[in-house]
Amino acid sequence: MTEYGFHASHEQFTPRDLLEALRGAEAAGFSSGMCSDHFEPWSSRQGQSGHAWSWLGSALEATALPMGVVSAPGQRHHPAMLAQSAATLSQMYPGRLWVALGSGQALNEHITGDGWPPKDVRTRRLAECAEIMRALLAGETVTHDGLVRVQQAKLWTLPDRPPPLYAAAVTPRTATKVAAWADGLITVNQPDDAHRDTLRAYREAGGRGPAVLQAHLSYDRDRDAALAAAHDQWREVVLGSDVGWEISRPEHFEQAARFLTPSDVEPSVHVSADLKEHAAWLSAQGESGFDRVMIHQVGPDQVGFVETFGEHVLPELML
Repeated sequence: MTEYGFHASHEQFTPRDLLEALRGAEAAGFSSGMCSDHFEPWSSRQGQSGHAWSWLGSALEATALPMGVVSAPGQRHHPAMLAQSAATLSQMYPGRLWVALGSGQALNEHITGDGWPPKDVRTRRLAECAEIMRALLAGETVTHDGLVRVQQAKLWTLPDRPPPLYAAAVTPRTATKVAAWADGLITVNQPDDAHRDTLRAYREAGGRGPAVLQAHLSYDRDRDAALAAAHDQWREVVLGSDVGWEISRPEHFEQAARFLTPSDVEPSVHVSADLKEHAAWLSAQGESGFDRVMIHQVGPDQVGFVETFGEHVLPELML
């Protein structure tokens, strides 16, 4: 049976508010949580970007939920440091953390001052980082000289069982490449259900483990308000990956998305005032092969959302 969890968007809300929403999600019956790992938001209207790994420690302590995070090793995060963070949390909270690794985007990685490599180089760098992190989490001493460099690194605090390392992929091409090393896949819902093609490519390439979908929706009792919230908060994110991974500043995202209309956003965000419509859409994602669906309400009222969905939507999904 598909599990349904809560996605905490650090770009949109303060860490304190997200922790309150996560506690509410646990009380409402959500099965797990996950969060983004950004240095900057997509737009100034979102206006937040707390440190994901600091927040995860509080989230794991404040709830009993399994938690996941999507991070990009290789530039902003050195893979040895990311492995140490994951190992520490997994030692403290055994079996509750999963980490998804992606190739990153300029919005977050440009801060190091290093050049932003082309996609094929980022994909190779990601595979190197995954290999390094897996070796460190297994207790090995690692020296590596490639697209990233590591010199005699060893983790001294290890969990009894290392956290799984999933891969984050949006396109079938990327999903095919990461299948060789990933313990699972996470992707995001896309127009025309293109995320199903990404999952299919991962499985056909031999990809193992759970399939996780980050599902963007906008709910309000007034549909016009739900659509307005989706347009206000998420229009920059719907820019195609060829564009979205390359832009380095929130104000540039805003300029690129300034002509997008509310109807342009709808294919990427499920907008409805009807809770049964949301339930049917979420159920269909699970039926398409996703083991976990992490629900992201892009609108402002996170606590009200988890309470409403806990009462009216989750029971429909468990039938």
